[in-house]
Amino acid sequence: MTSPGELERTLRANLRGEVDFGAAARALVTMDASNYRRVPLGVASPRDAEDVAAALRVCADAGVPVVPRGGGTSIAGQATGTGVVLDLNRHMDALVSVDPAARTAVVQPGLALDRLRAAVRPYGLTFGPDPSTRSRCTLGGMIGNNACGAHSVAWGTTADNVAELAVTTYGGVPHRLGTGWSGAPAGLRELVAGNLAVLRTGLYGPFGDFPRRISGYGGMDALLPERGTQLARAFCGSEGTLGVVTEAVVRLVELPPAPVLAVLGYADESAAAEAAAGLLPYGPLTVEGMAHDLVGGFAAGLPRGGAWLFAEMPDEGAARVLLRGADAVDALLVADPAAQRALWRIREDAAGTATRLPSGAMAWPGWEDCAVPPARLGAYLRDFRALLAAHGLHGSPYGHFGEGCVHVRIDFDLVTREGVARFRTFSQELADLVVAHGGSLSGEHGDGQARAELLPRMYGADVIALFGAYKDVWDPAGGMNPGMLVRPSRLDEDLRFAVLPDTAFAREVARCVGVAKCRSADPGGSGVMCPSYRVTGEERHSTRGRARLLHEMLAGEIVTDGWRSTEVAEALDLCLGCKGCLSDCPVGVDMAAYKAEFLHRHWAGRVRPLAHYLLGGLPYWLRLVARLRLAAVVNAAARRLPLPGLTRARPLPPVSRDPFTRWWRTRRAPAATGPGGGGPAATATPSGTVTLWPDTFTEYLAPETGRAAVRVLEAAGFAVTVPRGPVCCGLTYVSTGRLDRARAVLRRTLDAFDASGGAVGAPVLVLEPSCAAALRTELPALLPEDPRAHRLAAAVRTFAETLEEFAPHWQPPRLDRPVAGQAHCHQHAVLGDAADRRLRGRAGLAGELSGGCCGLAGNFGFEPGHHDVSVACAEEQLLPSLREAPEGAAVQADGFSCRTQIAQLGGVRARHLAELLAEGLTGTVQAP
Repeated sequence: MTSPGELERTLRANLRGEVDFGAAARALVTMDASNYRRVPLGVASPRDAEDVAAALRVCADAGVPVVPRGGGTSIAGQATGTGVVLDLNRHMDALVSVDPAARTAVVQPGLALDRLRAAVRPYGLTFGPDPSTRSRCTLGGMIGNNACGAHSVAWGTTADNVAELAVTTYGGVPHRLGTGWSGAPAGLRELVAGNLAVLRTGLYGPFGDFPRRISGYGGMDALLPERGTQLARAFCGSEGTLGVVTEAVVRLVELPPAPVLAVLGYADESAAAEAAAGLLPYGPLTVEGMAHDLVGGFAAGLPRGGAWLFAEMPDEGAARVLLRGADAVDALLVADPAAQRALWRIREDAAGTATRLPSGAMAWPGWEDCAVPPARLGAYLRDFRALLAAHGLHGSPYGHFGEGCVHVRIDFDLVTREGVARFRTFSQELADLVVAHGGSLSGEHGDGQARAELLPRMYGADVIALFGAYKDVWDPAGGMNPGMLVRPSRLDEDLRFAVLPDTAFAREVARCVGVAKCRSADPGGSGVMCPSYRVTGEERHSTRGRARLLHEMLAGEIVTDGWRSTEVAEALDLCLGCKGCLSDCPVGVDMAAYKAEFLHRHWAGRVRPLAHYLLGGLPYWLRLVARLRLAAVVNAAARRLPLPGLTRARPLPPVSRDPFTRWWRTRRAPAATGPGGGGPAATATPSGTVTLWPDTFTEYLAPETGRAAVRVLEAAGFAVTVPRGPVCCGLTYVSTGRLDRARAVLRRTLDAFDASGGAVGAPVLVLEPSCAAALRTELPALLPEDPRAHRLAAAVRTFAETLEEFAPHWQPPRLDRPVAGQAHCHQHAVLGDAADRRLRGRAGLAGELSGGCCGLAGNFGFEPGHHDVSVACAEEQLLPSLREAPEGAAVQADGFSCRTQIAQLGGVRARHLAELLAEGLTGTVQAP
């Protein structure tokens, strides 16, 4: 038998693409978005169809199985394998051509769906199937799973929209599939001819056929002569078990120019489900359903009801006709595209948000997309809820109600023996329930390992035998994705949770379910996650990739050196700690916190990189410089001598000679109290007292921001106080993984803050967003038993929040100019910026700040090896937005790192919002 090393060498000799049998490469593909984990021998990334054929020849000669993989978002385990994983997303991701007149496109299998949709949108066209993962799922994966999405009511499944396929089988033989028998493997025509009766009757349930019958090789009826012998259509949904798609001709559909969304409210889920089928005669593009237990806090913008249908119509006239015929409790028509996108985001993120139940328990895939005929949906959901209750399980169904397809994640216990046994029993009983309602075990995502074992409950013995023969005609050696669809693995084997230790950190890492929103193909999206992946395009630099490496580190099978792992350290090295994943990831993965914990353990008992001591200990060093009055000396030395352990490509920001608290202690208190009064000894004023937190950046590097904030706060009627002793949020220690040091610093901070005698109930205003976020989140997390930590975290406010909440009637100066700049990552992820937007609007600052990440991210941009990524992150959104800013625009960035990046790369001075307002108070607004 060929050894892994020999196989790797042979593949390298025969492929132009990359071949990697290393621990990191294997660890990144052990899982998809399912509950399953299978360890491959290695990964090959073919550059073209010739490479694919070569890989399949080599693996067939070696007797090693192959599994094709695109975006890795499959939820039934079919994108995992034990042999060689073919990564089709890395190189084979081209849009080869578009023919607008014929309404077709030629695509490679690794092309992300949204890239295709964006390319054909200028022609008024789109690709009809649109799974919620469309920003990162690939066309090859959609063909493999026969994916559908929300708009299948109008435009059908992927199989309905594929005209031709180029396919290579195990052993390297190419086939071109379309309509007719040309390109078919030997023996297929005879197999079909001998099983016409089975194909005509055995595939359908007791209520006949329906569009979402995806399970098994259910598309084989397309091979019937009366259906035109559609080879390409029949191949769709084969889940990589027959061959590898290397190119596809897909059909495009006309994109409605002004669709309108009708949101219909119903008393409960059953009422919504029973109403869905009745909307189909009105010609909707989609009919999506969800209930209150999924929507949760987002229900405020929806019509009255306990469940809702989202019915998208081609235009407003059609929407109004539908409203008149719909028997809903309440309804809402949404024509504005931005408002529609906000509502659709609730639905699109459901694959992740459904993972966390209202109780806080985690829920998992496994029964994600079974489907029944739409007319049976109401009755089926009632029975389904009863079955959940009988097993003591919980889930929040939602999905494509117009086609009877239900998505749900369930709080299975997939760790203990008893829990896994319940998972198996429940799965068997649910399969019987779906079949009793005439349904399909899979309605769009494929069966994979999650449901293939149960296919005999859906299809008779003759159909199952035919499926096996179909597989054998295409793949007689059985090398393509074995264990899926026919001769399947058990549904309770290979569960990804079984290899993890029972620790809090392992449970956090397992939170990543692999929906891969962090791998979005939309580089200009509204979120932050994941800056380094957006720059490098490498899986290991995505949030999911890092979570997978941590998972394998804890498992210890592939990554064997535990917390000392170099593979994990290298992947986390380019994590900017932006916390974008905390808000943008549908399941709230917090990779910045995971990185801090890893660094804490990785460097335990060892000498750390010098940057950890220099930048990680920045508050200590700056306090020492201030106490010894060495700012001028340090600044001169920094200009002339590169500091060891830091990059030479970036100058250090100068240290202020006059720290903020020194200025505060020596300034003369204003003569008047009330609006415009206050000061160190001020009495209470109409807006009350506010404690201004002298964070490290404001204190030593940008005291002008603190002085500006004092001026604005006093103008707004606040009495301003400042803690008397040194305080620190511990951020730099946390970001470098010095968690014990962070806890010590935070305890001293709480002592100093208590000694300052701050007013009870008064807000604590933190000007630096990263410090405010650290006080709100890291402080109580690191000191959970200290009630003072929770009180201080609850008191923290941003600049805009303080003014809005405690001085609501104060009118800021009118600046009346456009604004550009950077919204801080931690503001986006932890604090929120709604109050900032409103304050800017009241001040007449028009426009939006850049999304994404500035790329400097505290210590990140100053560390060796990070400069190119740091600059590329800035070029992704920030720097283009500055170049496109209107003339005379005010440049705002509340984060010190953001202002530094803008100054160094953009050549302009950005200011904190407090500075802009302070300048407006005196009429001395500066040019950028």
